[in-house]
Amino acid sequence: MKEDLQKDSIFKIGKVTSVEGRTVKIEVDKAKNSSHLLYYGETIRNISVNSYIKITKGFIKIIGKVDGEFIIEDKVFIDKNYTNEKKKIKRVLIVRLMGFFSNKGFERGIKELPLINNECFLLDRQEFQEVHRFVKKDDLPLVIGSLTHEQGQLVEIGISELFASHIGIFGNTGSGKSYTLAKLYNELFTRFQNEPKFIKNAKFLLFDFNGEYNGKSNIIPNKKVYNLSTRSKKPKDRLVFNETDLLDKNLFSILANATEKTQKPFISRTLDFYKKTLNEDKGLEYFKNVFRKRIIDVYKMADKEKAFLLLDYLKSIIPPTFDDFEIEIDPTYDIDFHNKHQEFTLNGTFLRSNPDEIKETFLYKKIDDYVFPKNFISKIIHFLYFQLVYDVLSNRAQNEHIAPVINKLSSFHKDIEKVIEITEDGKSDFWDDNFFCIVNLNETNTQLKKTIPLLVSFKLYAEHKKNNSKAKEKSLNIIIDEAHTILSYASERESETWKDYRLETFEEIIKEGRKFGVFLTIASQRPSDISSTIISQLHNFFLHRLINNNDIIAVEKTISYLDKVSFESLPILPTGTCIIAGQCIQVPIMVDIKEIEKEFEPDNKTIKLVNNWI
Repeated sequence: MKEDLQKDSIFKIGKVTSVEGRTVKIEVDKAKNSSHLLYYGETIRNISVNSYIKITKGFIKIIGKVDGEFIIEDKVFIDKNYTNEKKKIKRVLIVRLMGFFSNKGFERGIKELPLINNECFLLDRQEFQEVHRFVKKDDLPLVIGSLTHEQGQLVEIGISELFASHIGIFGNTGSGKSYTLAKLYNELFTRFQNEPKFIKNAKFLLFDFNGEYNGKSNIIPNKKVYNLSTRSKKPKDRLVFNETDLLDKNLFSILANATEKTQKPFISRTLDFYKKTLNEDKGLEYFKNVFRKRIIDVYKMADKEKAFLLLDYLKSIIPPTFDDFEIEIDPTYDIDFHNKHQEFTLNGTFLRSNPDEIKETFLYKKIDDYVFPKNFISKIIHFLYFQLVYDVLSNRAQNEHIAPVINKLSSFHKDIEKVIEITEDGKSDFWDDNFFCIVNLNETNTQLKKTIPLLVSFKLYAEHKKNNSKAKEKSLNIIIDEAHTILSYASERESETWKDYRLETFEEIIKEGRKFGVFLTIASQRPSDISSTIISQLHNFFLHRLINNNDIIAVEKTISYLDKVSFESLPILPTGTCIIAGQCIQVPIMVDIKEIEKEFEPDNKTIKLVNNWI
């Protein structure tokens, strides 16, 4: 009892003088205005800004964090024998309430508000550790660093609480953002990479836009890396898709950059025709017969301009023919258009009046030589042209609305072939028996930098949702470094429709994915550029140095429970230090991220100019 009273007398620092919602003002005892206190020979840091304080209300212990302090003059000071002016000063703390102690330990939130004159105490070592204990009994700890203001206090976070959530890692270039990302997953993989159930049930996919993680040992050595490139003449690695994957109208619409109202329905009709053709016993012959019918329909047309436009599409489908001088022959060289009669002719014979003569035209005969291209994209382009001819003939679509989607696909289908391999046998293992895959997009063009992550994420999310809807044993973590590259709502390089479609896809993953065991980790220099819907759905935040005011405001809107001191610290955080806030911890904390071995670090070090100049 004597020891408890002695402890209380030393740890007691003042009393509550004002309660305004979550904000409480505490008047500090004049004897407790020194920087440190002594307790059984141990030096204890006295209460100050960014420290924790305990307010006792009966048997209830309420925990708050000091946001600021100020002084006022004690106007009723009556001791005339005072030795200095400091004794006439009252020190007042501004405290924001954070949580309380219960039978379960420290809990975030407010169930009770303090009363005026409630006594306030420093936290002892055990209470301080309890506030910073972030691992539940049924979870396992992951050490990520130490408290910035208490170097001896290691920070452990529950693995399930952290990785079964959407994570945001934000910070300006050079602040340690990528290092933190690498540290988190290096610690996780190092701990579990030899666990058979982990290898079986956990999948991690990282999109790397700058080639920071594609080295042999970056993060971990045991991984699958896809080094994609549109710059080299020969493809490096290629992502494997089944033909059935891309026959999904939504996925193919992504690939073709199709608009919602006109081009997407057109693609849907084309894919239906494609599936119907290939399901026929003699799919190629079926296609040829329909092709012949289309030629007859065009040669019967009276609209010259539209007819020659459709003939251009049909000519692009059939294989080229060359004369003895290796000059390509125009497949419609043998026909003319009689302007007066508004009718096609073959050697003076009117074709609409004599439809049997159409079978004698060069274009009609060339259909016998047609074979499907081996390349899937080229084959689909043929079907798109074919469907466009039919739609224009039947007045179902206008050429100027549909042709752009085919032109877009045609313009970069060679680049697609360099990074995507499409199989028909239904056998493709994206993971190649690995639990961690990296897609390196450093050498791809801008269009594919935006398209590939969407294609792969859409495919893996759909597969995971289908296969894991009941058992819920498997998890998929999608990691996007430099996330503003594909999740920005402010990009002006693309149409609004395409941008909306891309954002909606990832917004669906972040809103609905948790139910199916799919989680996002996004790292970015510019959180203000990323869709506010995505930012608002994040559960845990690692905030490195942020200088731009728009970025700080974007974070402030999302993390309403982050204290004032932490917000004001964001522009001046040193490299390697971050503020962690979210569901995985009870209170926001400032942490120095623990070092990882150099071989596992991301390849993003700033060049040392002096070493290269002298």
